[in-house]
Amino acid sequence: MTIDAFQYDRLGHDRESLRRSLSNRLIYSLGKDPITATHRDWFHTAAYVVRERLMEGWMETMRSYYRSDAKRVYYLSLEFLTGRLLLNSLINMGFNRECYEALHDLDLDFEHIREHEPDAALGNGGLGRLAACFLDSMATMSLPVYGYGIRYEYGMFNQRIENGFQVERPDNWLRYGNPWEFPRPEDLFPVKFGGRVVYFKDEAGNSRFHWIDTEEVMAMAYDTPIPGYGTTTVNNMRLWAAKASRDFNLKYFNEGNYIKAVEEKNESENLSKVLYPDDTTQMGRELRLKQQYFFVSASLQDILRRFTKYHTNLDELPDKVAIHLNDTHPSIAIPELMRVLIDIHNLEWDRAWDITQRTFSYTNHTLMPEALETWPISLLETILPRHLQIIYEINFRFLEDVRHNFPGDLDRLRRISIVDEDGGRRLRMAHLAIVGSHTVNGVSKIHTSLMKDTIFSDFDRLYPSKIINITNGITQRRWVCQANPGLAELISSRIGEGWIGDLSELKKLVPFAEDAGFREQFQQVKRANKEKLAEIIRMRLGLVVDPSSMFDVQIKRIHEYKRQLLNVLHVVTRYNRIREGRAGAEVPRTVIFGGKAAPGYAMAKLIIKLIHCVGDIVNNDPVVGKLLKVVFVPDYNVSNAEKIMPACDLSEQISMAGTEASGTGNMKFGLNGAITIGTLDGANIEIRDEVGEDNIFIFGLTANEVFSVNAKGPAPWDIYQSNGELKKALDMMAGGYFSPDAPTYFRPIFESLTQHDSFLLLNDYESYIACQQRADALYRDPEQWARRAILNVASMGKFSSDRTIREYADRIWNVKPVTHPQP
Repeated sequence: MTIDAFQYDRLGHDRESLRRSLSNRLIYSLGKDPITATHRDWFHTAAYVVRERLMEGWMETMRSYYRSDAKRVYYLSLEFLTGRLLLNSLINMGFNRECYEALHDLDLDFEHIREHEPDAALGNGGLGRLAACFLDSMATMSLPVYGYGIRYEYGMFNQRIENGFQVERPDNWLRYGNPWEFPRPEDLFPVKFGGRVVYFKDEAGNSRFHWIDTEEVMAMAYDTPIPGYGTTTVNNMRLWAAKASRDFNLKYFNEGNYIKAVEEKNESENLSKVLYPDDTTQMGRELRLKQQYFFVSASLQDILRRFTKYHTNLDELPDKVAIHLNDTHPSIAIPELMRVLIDIHNLEWDRAWDITQRTFSYTNHTLMPEALETWPISLLETILPRHLQIIYEINFRFLEDVRHNFPGDLDRLRRISIVDEDGGRRLRMAHLAIVGSHTVNGVSKIHTSLMKDTIFSDFDRLYPSKIINITNGITQRRWVCQANPGLAELISSRIGEGWIGDLSELKKLVPFAEDAGFREQFQQVKRANKEKLAEIIRMRLGLVVDPSSMFDVQIKRIHEYKRQLLNVLHVVTRYNRIREGRAGAEVPRTVIFGGKAAPGYAMAKLIIKLIHCVGDIVNNDPVVGKLLKVVFVPDYNVSNAEKIMPACDLSEQISMAGTEASGTGNMKFGLNGAITIGTLDGANIEIRDEVGEDNIFIFGLTANEVFSVNAKGPAPWDIYQSNGELKKALDMMAGGYFSPDAPTYFRPIFESLTQHDSFLLLNDYESYIACQQRADALYRDPEQWARRAILNVASMGKFSSDRTIREYADRIWNVKPVTHPQP
């Protein structure tokens, strides 16, 4: 059948068409009576109505990529933290108001309905949210890009707080189904593990390898359409779910051994059950490596299937395909492509390696050596024996090149090798990603500079132009239009709606910072957002907070380098000043924390407990009253961030300089009218450059000063002894003031800070407290605070993910937009 002969009903976006579609979908797709339909039923109905209107654009987009034979980008990421999709899709497609009205005609409230959409539990934090922002921008810019990841059945855990402790519960986000996805049982690929490698010579005398006696898991595709803003482009996010090659063993079933009959099925499908299984055990490490190879192998099979549909010459692969590795998790894709080219397509090594290097690019997201992924050699010997052979060969040839460039420098060879021979033989996956990619990028100026100067300095000297910087960004459609509609409406009332597609237009707001009327409206929007958050806190936690107090917010993954402990030290110091009657210059504060600790990270979980214990004392002390409140918002996710960020006054970005690659929370807060308090770390530096030094609160050591302190050896005990307020705060933690039933409970935190202080909290404490006092002073002048907050919003144009993706397209992928007419 030709497309021209295929006829279907085109669906309108007007109020009446949407109302009829809502009624039809409820009855014909959900099989529900409107009399008994629940809000969840209506959410699924609304999602189907939006999804079916995405289909025409989605199909035409895919056809246009084939017609133009466009080079395509495949973005491989172990995380896609998409959040809720209903409102985001409506905003991008341009009929959110009509959908509101159509639901209202049916006596339904859109806000109530959209609260029943679960957050897709497909990521952990910044990495996954960045990937989701990128998908939005890729579609908005009409770039031919596909996202590839894993369809986790449970994903990141659901965080519960019990007696101040984090308790992990499965996040069964698929319990009621996912109306956005399309299962593709026809797109099923085998993925192999284990086995052994057989070497032989072919008829021409060439060395060949067969990977045999393997176990097999099937990867099944699930597709989710991703619409762009102001365009007809709808791209695809393809996620893989693990399926058993056999559902059950009939022999065992007939013998009555029902558990054994389905054992293979259960073991196979565990691969896509949970995001980041606990890798403190051997079984957890095996599962995590298998997860990574599972989605990489399936994605490469799918990519090559699509490429070979219209191309026969594999040398053309880099001209038509760009594969991007979002961090090291997918880096096993490099030896996997080599395996396919050499073992299946019989290419000789040099030709296969040239194709591979010109196809891959890699983004690094961390500066901390301990966070750079490594795998024990013994694990790959068992799970991916052929890949280990290929990695050995890559490393041998790479080190030969290093020897020629730096003869006699054995220490350099040891440092730069893909195989780490120190302390147990392990594979350095970041080194593999760098060697196998044509371009490597950092995600902020300081991060990239430090990459070149520290952890990857040897690579930068060997390949001087390989490492480049592309600063991260966020999508304004999600983080203002959806999260903060009051602010979006206010901005558009003054400068029009062009900023939604081009964030640089926010510069037009600069003159309005001097407009008293605009400042008043800006403050009204902020106040409304704070009142909404205060009500959520009251409803969920039973804690009353004052919306007129400064909302001081730190929400991010709980980790020592993020330095939530420094924030807690400020809270305790502030508490002591109030108790001692020395708080005359300090404004009332509501300090809001949120974030999850990795299940196996004991210190991070202890920090969560400390925050709750401090909060319990502070919030119930009658001397303190409304001057200070401490809040921990449990189960931090995208939807909670959308409620918290618009209400924030002061954004805490306080990692030790030289540890945060970029951060994107700093950008989201700034775009929502918060002022940053932070170190010169990650993208904070570029935010300072954009907003101006008067409109940000900077404190603490610089990255160079951190290196100097570490070179001399930190002296945390001396700092502890010399600063009375700091000493008192730490002694209260260590002595049981905040845990009277277990006086030594927080002793490990005290010992860590006073004996080691790996992230130099004590060095930065005094500067941080002084900086907080400057924030107090400014907050006492509402007009000046509003003026500077407006200038922060007006200066965020650089930090759009649209700009970021434009740079990736031009500088790394070499791809162009593919436009097509309205279907």
